Amino acid sequence: QVTLVESGGGLVQAGGSLRLSCAASGRAVSYYVMAWFRQAPGKEREFVGIISSGGNTYYSDSVKGRFTISRDNTKNTVFLLMSSLKPEDTAVYYCASGGTSYSYTNHRMYDHWGQGTQVTVSS
Repeated sequence: QVTLVESGGGLVQAGGSLRLSCAASGRAVSYYVMAWFRQAPGKEREFVGIISSGGNTYYSDSVKGRFTISRDNTKNTVFLLMSSLKPEDTAVYYCASGGTSYSYTNHRMYDHWGQGTQVTVSS
């Protein structure tokens, strides 16, 4: 059984920061690609970024320079630090886990997903 549990969402003012956590059980985060996606109401699920098993990170253009993905292997937890938040960042944020693929921005690559955590950015 693999479970991913996101936490840390909430309401924040534009320009502020928020850190999300994804706690994993049943799978070591250091052995898999760990991804963050987000979905706003009425919109498609959107790629945010990943951290590879080797620790390399990749981000979508919309968040590059503002968001940072990291992990704590001792806690088996992946983090998403969001800075300079904008109202358009408002969404449910999901973490996901999967194998290696050139198409890491595609949600179909991932075999396990968390339940999501709501992030709301007010102006």
